[in-house]
This record gives sequence, C-alpha cells and structure tokens, in this order.
Amino acid sequence: MVKYNFKKITVVPNGKQFVDIILSRTQRQTPTVTHKSNKITSLRTFYMRKIKFTQSNFSQKLSTIVDDFPRLDDIHPFYDNLLSVLYDKDHYKLALSHLTTAKNLISRIAADYVRLVKYGDSLYRCKSLKVSALGRMCTVMKRVGPSLAYLEEVRQHMARLPSIDPSARTLLICGCPNAGKSSFMNKVTRADVDVQPYAFTTKSLFVGHTDHKCLRYQVVDTPGVLDRPVEDRNVIEMCSVTALAYLRAAVLFFLDVSGSCGYSIAQQASLFHSLKALFVDKPLVIVCNKTDLVAVESLCEEDLKLIEEMKGGNEEVLVLSMSALTEEGVMAVKNVACEKLLDQRVEEKMKSRNINDRLNRFHVAMPKLRDDKERLPCTPQVVMEAGEEKKKTEKDLEDENGGAGVYSASLTKKYILADESWKYDIIPEICDGHNVADFMDTDILNRLAELTSEEDRRKAEVEDEEDEFEIEGEKLTEDQKRQLADIRKRKALLIQEHRLKKSNAQNRATVPRKFDKDKKFTRERLGRDLSSLGLDPSCAMNRARSKSRGRKRERCDDVDMEDVQQSNKKLCLRSLSRSRSVSRHPHEVIPGEGFKDSIQKIKAIKIGNKSHRNRNKDARRGEADRVIPTLKPKHLFSGKRGNGKTQRR
Repeated sequence: MVKYNFKKITVVPNGKQFVDIILSRTQRQTPTVTHKSNKITSLRTFYMRKIKFTQSNFSQKLSTIVDDFPRLDDIHPFYDNLLSVLYDKDHYKLALSHLTTAKNLISRIAADYVRLVKYGDSLYRCKSLKVSALGRMCTVMKRVGPSLAYLEEVRQHMARLPSIDPSARTLLICGCPNAGKSSFMNKVTRADVDVQPYAFTTKSLFVGHTDHKCLRYQVVDTPGVLDRPVEDRNVIEMCSVTALAYLRAAVLFFLDVSGSCGYSIAQQASLFHSLKALFVDKPLVIVCNKTDLVAVESLCEEDLKLIEEMKGGNEEVLVLSMSALTEEGVMAVKNVACEKLLDQRVEEKMKSRNINDRLNRFHVAMPKLRDDKERLPCTPQVVMEAGEEKKKTEKDLEDENGGAGVYSASLTKKYILADESWKYDIIPEICDGHNVADFMDTDILNRLAELTSEEDRRKAEVEDEEDEFEIEGEKLTEDQKRQLADIRKRKALLIQEHRLKKSNAQNRATVPRKFDKDKKFTRERLGRDLSSLGLDPSCAMNRARSKSRGRKRERCDDVDMEDVQQSNKKLCLRSLSRSRSVSRHPHEVIPGEGFKDSIQKIKAIKIGNKSHRNRNKDARRGEADRVIPTLKPKHLFSGKRGNGKTQRR
C-alpha cells in the first residue's frame, strides 16, 4: 500500500544559510593551518582538499533536497493535480531544475580550480585559487536563493497536507458550504474538525478513519463548493473538485433540507448536477441532513421532485436522512456507504483478468448426504440446564456480601491441595497454599534423641582408639603415654595463646634473633624443655643447628685439552658447564629473526618503541587544531590607553 508522507522532506535553507552551513562544515572538518616551508606538493594537496570537500558538501545537500521533493510524473494523479492547484507546476519544476543546474555548475567550478591548483607554484597562488573557487561556488548558491525560498514555502504547504492513501477504501464527503459535513465527520471518526455556523469553516482536506466489519475506511472531509463555473472557483473549492475527480471512493453528497446553510434546495440541486460528471462509476449516497429542523416528509412537492431528479432514475443512488445534532441516522448512513463501496470493489475484482488465479486458491467443501433422513439441530439437555443455572461471578458475590470496600475476594479458594481444609488455615501459607505446620515432622524429637545417642557412641569409640597409642607399631608404656599427653596439652596451650594474640592484634612480625633480648626462643631452652619432659634432646638440637651449604667448584680458566688427563678433562668440562651463562647483546642478530645486520635490528627496535607511544594531544581537539595563542596580547601589556586613537581595537 503506497502512502505519501510529505512531512519527511528536508528543510530547505535560504541562500545565505546554505553558504554558512557549507563553509562552516569545511572549516571544521578539514585541516586549517599550513606553512610556506612545506613542500609545494603538500601545499597543493592541502588546498585541493578544501575545494573538493566544499564541492562535495554542496552537491550532497542539493541532491538531498532535489530527491526528497516528489516528482510530479511519478506520484498519483490526485497529488499531482492537488499540487498543481496549490502551486504552479511549471514554477515547481523550474525551481528544482535551478538546483540541479547549480549543482552541475559547482562541480564544474571545482574541477577547473583543482586543475589550476595542481600547477600552483607558491603558497600565495594556491591560497588565492582556493579563495576564488569558494567565492564562485557561494555566488552560484546566492543566485538560486529565490528558488530555495520558493521550495521552502512549497515544502511547508505540502507538510500540512493530509496523508491520504488513494488506493484505500475511502468515503468522500462533499456538498455546499455549511451543510453539516464536518459534523458528520466528527461523529463517525475520531477527527476533530472545526465546526462553526458560517460558510467555509473547512478550508482544506481533512482525513479521519473509521471501522466497519473489521475493515478500516478513511473518511475525507472536503471544503464546500459553490455553483459557479470552474474558472471562477478558488483554491479551496478546487481542492474538493480534485478529490472528487481522482479518488476512487464512495461519495456522500450532503443536502441541507432546512435551508439554514444559506442555500435553497434548488441551488443545492443545481450544484449536484454541475458536479454529476465527477460521480460516474462511484457509489453515490444523497444525505438529507438537519432533519431535526425540517423533516423530509414535510417538504413541498417541488423540493421533493428536485430530490427525485437528483437520483436521475438510478436505483443504485440512495437517499437517506439524518441529523448530526441528534445523531439520528448517522450510523445508518455510514454503514450503507461502506457496504456500497465494498460491493463495488469486490465486483471490480471479480471482473479483473486475475480472477481465475484468485478463485483457484479457494475450495468450498460441499458434503454429500449419506441418507434421506432429516437431522434437525439439537441442543443437549445438559447444556440447557447449565445455561439456566448461571454461575456466580466475583461481582455477584461482592454485591451479595456488602459491595465494594466490604467484601474481600478470597485468593486461596482456587488452590489445588491434597486436603481442602488447608486452604483456610489461620497460619499464612509460604508456598502454594502450604504453611509451616504442613512441613512439621511429628517424630522430630525421637529422631533427635537417636542422633544424640549415635553421636555419643561415636565419640566414645574415637576416645578408645586414641587411648591405644602406637608409634612405629609398638604400644607405648604408661610413662610414654603421660609424656605424649603433656606434649599435646602444651601444644594446645600454644595454639590457644597464638589465637589470643591474633585476636588482640599482637601477632607482630618476627623480631630478628640479635634483637631478641629475652632469649625466649633459643636452642638451649629447647633442650631444657625437652629434657624436663624426659625426652632426648640431642636429635632436635642437631637439627636446629644452622648449616651453611656451599657448592665447591673448581675453576678452570685456561685448560689445555692435550696435556691434562681424561679425568681432569671431564672435571674441567663439568666446571665450565656449571659456570655462569654469558649474556647476549640485545642488538646481536640471531639466525631466524629476519634481520640483515645489527643496524637494521636497532632501527626496527626504535620504530617499534615509537609505535607504542601515545600521541600527546596537549588539550587539542584534533589533528587540525593548530591554534597558537598570543602569550602577550598587546591590549594587556602595552600600558594604559590615553585619549588618543583607538584604531588597534
């Protein structure tokens, strides 16, 4: 489904704004400083980049504007003629062609000046050519300023147009001014069209949407039309005529039978006949509005005859009456119009060439009768009884038990539990209707007694096993058992003392032995403690004595392999293998590294070190930021200003 949304068209700036945007972008996104000491090739590249960047920005923005505006030859005829009514089609095309021509001229200017800068011989020459190129581009853009202003006005007007889909199901409302068209539109849709008791309140097309039988219909409200020649009609009236001519829709012609709109029935019938050519091949419904003021039956014979002449003897044209004020007959008019439009669209599809392909997709199954017995529809008795007994809802229960604020719905009555009495336990539930009592074990005390007795039994067994001390498969005597118990007791006391120190933050670092004035931890004290316990301290004393391990190595610097014996040869080789390894110079080339010599390796190492360094930005915004501030500005360091000249300001 094609939809036209002109609100997405890019805003068109005027000539001066266009130039400011492009030049500002060029200044911000290209390097800004170069020096005359640079190579001439660098200077040429610098200024050629400026020219090319400016040209590409001009071309890109102009192309975006031209592409966003619709081409009148490619859009639906309804929008084509509607834009022709609002604006002159030739002026519209001419303005777009001006922008295309400006884009081509700017591209040609850029190409010419890039060719000249390519052969520039100095910084001054290249800069002058750049200034000239940008100046000529800006001059071209200023010349198309009126076209840009015209297109911006067209864009604003097009953005205010409604998004009408010409291929959708459409109800088109037309008639003379102040006949009640906008009131009907507000009743059948959610649109909010302004309604006033004077003519031409609606000055443009308005769109609303309504539903009928699960289908969406768009309702288009058109401005009022006067009965006069086409050349005398204004832009507001031509919008209605364009919609009637190019939209495939069901037409609702509103007729004010009360005459309060300022036009008699005869004048409205004359308007109908002047627009009748636009109603061909469209479902037509004549709506007699404002029947709350004057009923259709109370009209004179002449007016009734005029209404019958509007039908023209066509049975398909319906005449319906309604009142937008009392809403009498409003929905009937909408339903009839939607049905007529839907029937016509289905009939057109049935006449199309592709109908056979579409019908082949459908298959209607027609079951065959198995016998001649007649089987009437029957409703089971169970279903009938269930229908008589109406199930009470929560709303009914609430009304029976005091209403809102008094009745509280039970959240637990739908719980599926093993026992229905669990639903209303006083103790609140904790999971799926269960509470703590449901998880209570009645034999928990007996099981606790069994666990306690089992634990005591296991402790007794462990103590019995600990009493039978064995060391290296031999049982200990009573004295040895007593000594072992003392050692274990002492060990437990030391562990307890250590934990106490740790909890009191007294677990400080170990003091070197030369600063241990109290001599608490000495080898002699260890011997005395072990002797007091009745143990032989000799092994522990020998193990505690410090031993310095040294590796004797015979050095052999100058070895004459021919004069020494074979044993000395082995000894010398062993000493050489254990000697310190010789360090390799970092610049030495190792086979397989891929360097030709050490010079090449040093150069590669330097390049690698530089690549790892991060660039110091020095608070600059980017590579193009080359601002060198004036450290001593003249107005701050030149003394007080006198009564003389102030040109330096």
